Amino acid sequence: MSKVLMKGNEAIGEAAIRAGALNYFAYPITPQSEVAEYLSSRMPEVGGVFLQGESEVAVSYMIFGAAACGARVFTTSSSPGISLMSEGISYITAGECPAVFVNIMRGGPGLGGILPSQA
Repeated sequence: MSKVLMKGNEAIGEAAIRAGALNYFAYPITPQSEVAEYLSSRMPEVGGVFLQGESEVAVSYMIFGAAACGARVFTTSSSPGISLMSEGISYITAGECPAVFVNIMRGGPGLGGILPSQA
């Protein structure tokens, strides 16, 4: 296997594909958006499912439904998005449905890694 240089967010998506998680549901939130951008073109190439939900809450229930049907599912978000998914996550865990949640952390408090001049 040859070495490939890619961004960390793209590597997350590619690793999930190679692990067989071909069902990706997400709602864009920085700094996670690069994963969704990458998988929106990559999933169709491998016969996978990419679906952007209308909110993080909706995404958590999409994951629940697909996982309950036996699909290998995953999502990515940032901490505020994961917080919004908490009710759906409780149903997923109560139903003992396997799912992968990747929390892509924002840097620091407030604006994080964004300079005031970029806000």
